[in-house]
Amino acid sequence: MSKYLAVYGKPRYLGLVEHEEEIEKGETLVVESVRGKELAVVVGAVSEEQETLYRQMRSTLEHSDGMAKNSEPVVTDLTFVDFASDGDLDDAEEYRSEEKNILASAKKLLLPHNLDMKLIDVEFLHERRKLFFYFSSEQRVDFRAYVRDLAREFKTRIELRQVGVRDEAKIIRGVGPCGRPCCCSYWLNQFSPICIKMVKEQNLALNPAKISGICGRLMCCMCYEHEVYREAWEGLPNPGSKIKTPAGNVVVSGIDISSNCLRCFIPNKGEVKVAKDKFEEFKEVVSGGGEWAEPEDIVEEPSFKMQDIFPKCMMPRFEASETPAESAQGKRCPQKVERMGGNDAERGNNQGAGGAKKKRRRSQKREDRQPRETAEGAEAQKPKRVEAAKRPKEGAAQGVEERAEKRQQHRRRRPAPKKNDDGAQTAKAEVQQ
Repeated sequence: MSKYLAVYGKPRYLGLVEHEEEIEKGETLVVESVRGKELAVVVGAVSEEQETLYRQMRSTLEHSDGMAKNSEPVVTDLTFVDFASDGDLDDAEEYRSEEKNILASAKKLLLPHNLDMKLIDVEFLHERRKLFFYFSSEQRVDFRAYVRDLAREFKTRIELRQVGVRDEAKIIRGVGPCGRPCCCSYWLNQFSPICIKMVKEQNLALNPAKISGICGRLMCCMCYEHEVYREAWEGLPNPGSKIKTPAGNVVVSGIDISSNCLRCFIPNKGEVKVAKDKFEEFKEVVSGGGEWAEPEDIVEEPSFKMQDIFPKCMMPRFEASETPAESAQGKRCPQKVERMGGNDAERGNNQGAGGAKKKRRRSQKREDRQPRETAEGAEAQKPKRVEAAKRPKEGAAQGVEERAEKRQQHRRRRPAPKKNDDGAQTAKAEVQQ
């Protein structure tokens, strides 16, 4: 008998089915699982070695305690019942349409119970024998009263299953940042533990928006190339390590897997590539104050031209071969001269009547706003300005006298403090009508 791997249920559980005849990939079967009778899709035949590997795999329950992990097998045994008929497939489609209304009704029934849980999805088993509810919660929930209300409402057996945030994304499905469906929703059958150290070793930016999936956790693809990077970093310092030199610290910024080289940033020189087997020699040379000049070192330069990326109208004002500092010193970009109509002489001839009028109008506004002074006029007005500065300001002096007079009048109106028998001073204002 041949064994086949099958997928069943919305959480995409795995199961092994035995059958004498050959079953094609993608065939739908009616099987008996630990949950009951349901439909399963055949993924393909498995060998004895593959079966052993699948049975050794254990799932990790994110919502459970650490002691309860690695307790549930990933693959279960399924009993073959029959090949799914067209009527079975039509019934399955009808169940999917009913599940949307059931989920909405279940959420309304949840409100009076005030439970800290989030309903994710609903699933009907074959022939409506059981109704599964998947929910997520940060802690354990006592939902016994809620289950009784659900059984009374839908008149069938009810089972609630708590899942983690990764399983939630697996059930709901979605599209990842790469533009493809999430790996957990169509081929990934087990979640591997992922830590931030994997991200650092792969020279990725530590930006949560770029390294997190739709579940809010680190993306599963962070571990796909981790083994390659881990072997490449073996025997080397961690990324970000510094080498002290007389000219400054040399920083190990990353590793280039394709060329098997280390990326090192040298002060006043930039980033260079050092072969992995020559890193110790490189470290000794730069630590002693020498310069590392080997033909294997490659200074990183852009492998593209800016003209290939930007259209002509969006080109910057300096060429790709020059730096912004050179452009600021007065070196003009040919594209800019071409857009403005040639050199200075040609540009003056091509301005036209409209440009000349605007130029005259701007100069006239400047003259009206700030009239120009000749050298003789400035010398003639200089004594007048000195005398005006030395002359006291009448308005300011008058204002000071008025404020002083008001303060004196205010003091006269204030009643004198009286002493009580205890010696305490109190000020009482007498109002005369």
